[in-house]
Amino acid sequence: MVHKGRHNALTDVEGIAVGQYTNQQAACGVSVVICEEGAVAGVDVRGGAPCTRETDLLLPGKLVEKVQAVVLTGGSVYGLAAADGVVRWLAEKGCGFPLDDTHVVPIVPAAALFDLGRGADFVPPIDAAWGRKACEAAASGPVASGSVGAGTGASAGGIKGGIGSASLVLESGQAVAALVAVNPRGSVVNPKTGELWERGLELNNEFGDQGQRRVKLPPLPEAAPGSNTTIAVVATDAVLTKYEAQKIAQMAHDGMARVIRPIHTMFDGDTVFCLGTGKKELHETEGFIAGQHPEALNGLGNAATDCLARAILQAIVSAESLAGIIAFRDLENL
Repeated sequence: MVHKGRHNALTDVEGIAVGQYTNQQAACGVSVVICEEGAVAGVDVRGGAPCTRETDLLLPGKLVEKVQAVVLTGGSVYGLAAADGVVRWLAEKGCGFPLDDTHVVPIVPAAALFDLGRGADFVPPIDAAWGRKACEAAASGPVASGSVGAGTGASAGGIKGGIGSASLVLESGQAVAALVAVNPRGSVVNPKTGELWERGLELNNEFGDQGQRRVKLPPLPEAAPGSNTTIAVVATDAVLTKYEAQKIAQMAHDGMARVIRPIHTMFDGDTVFCLGTGKKELHETEGFIAGQHPEALNGLGNAATDCLARAILQAIVSAESLAGIIAFRDLENL
């Protein structure tokens, strides 16, 4: 039977820890996904205005297969500096691509969302120290959601965005999960009904009373070009190749499309990373495609899609009003 993981979070995937740093005054923050033993990684970028680091390295055919961390950050292009702190922290622990007996190079892809102008200063004082602080807070337990980490200053179609996470354990015993920073131009609420798009994806009342509400939406603010973006990490404890990780990342984007409308616009930089920590083998398919795993991959991709959609909704119902952006929980009922 398919069910939520223990924490209903990305940390339900063995080998992964999550740390976050939040600066409410700056309305900005950092979320870091750490896999010290390394994880095979893929990525798929679909938004028209991405802000990323090390994504080309993750494409099939490139030399390096494993990453030691992925950074999701606010601060737009300035926020990518947080990844430097994560690299230094991992290097001090000896985690990275081995160069020789004593030196490593940590591989840390990153993606940033646009939250400039929402805090005390137009450009938040984000730097490598923020990334280090997120690493120091990393744990394999519950993951905070809402107006924290990379979602601190996030906005979602005129209401408060944030960080969300969700997980599934499949009948095979493999875990699949998602962590997302929700900052889209599109809306997570159906304007005709005032309900969350696809709220029926909820498992075991994970969205609480908020998930059942019908709300009155505020007027949609004018969006400046490039001022949005939803960025995410999906992960599984399965053994994956880089191609398989890339395919799951591609499928997971459909989770965004289910609950954010419109999505992947020219003003969004929507990016999904996929990590495979390699703890459990995939089931092979017999016949002319023996030695491959299409059915197992289909199942993992579908689960990642559902997890990402649920994580987005979790971010919205958990968010608190901040930086002049009203949260879903504070909207009037219809």
